[in-house]
Amino acid sequence: MFYNNSGENMKEINLISHSAEQTRQLAYRLGQCLPAGSLLTLSGQLGAGKTTFTQGLAKGLGISKNVTSPTFTILKSYKGRLPLYHIDAYRLEGLDQDLGFEEYISGDGVCVIEWSNFIADILPEEAISIEFSINEDDSRNLLIRATGTENERILESLCIQ
Repeated sequence: MFYNNSGENMKEINLISHSAEQTRQLAYRLGQCLPAGSLLTLSGQLGAGKTTFTQGLAKGLGISKNVTSPTFTILKSYKGRLPLYHIDAYRLEGLDQDLGFEEYISGDGVCVIEWSNFIADILPEEAISIEFSINEDDSRNLLIRATGTENERILESLCIQ
């Protein structure tokens, strides 16, 4: 694992996942330590592992229900140790109207937004952002960045485990 402190207000790590199960396990560990009000933004090409990651995160939050991509419904919510709000912003590019996501983004649970770049202008600065990419050997590269003191602490604790 590579750990890089890239600035005063941001920490980042770069991880390689060799299977969907490894991606789920990493997310499971993260889900176990997230507090209410956490925001995770996920970006990457189709099939890179965003929903797989969210499935593991849900298990770490104590959610037993099967997690699927909310592509057509835009938002799905799940009950666990904390509520999980799973948003897919892929179909929201260019919308200027108020989407009402603020209550989920900084609410009582954990909010995960796939394709967050399409609604970046409404997102708070403090978040855990994960960029997924597919490597030539079909493994996945996960570049995880944390902004904000609490998110940096969470990322550091993830690295220690």
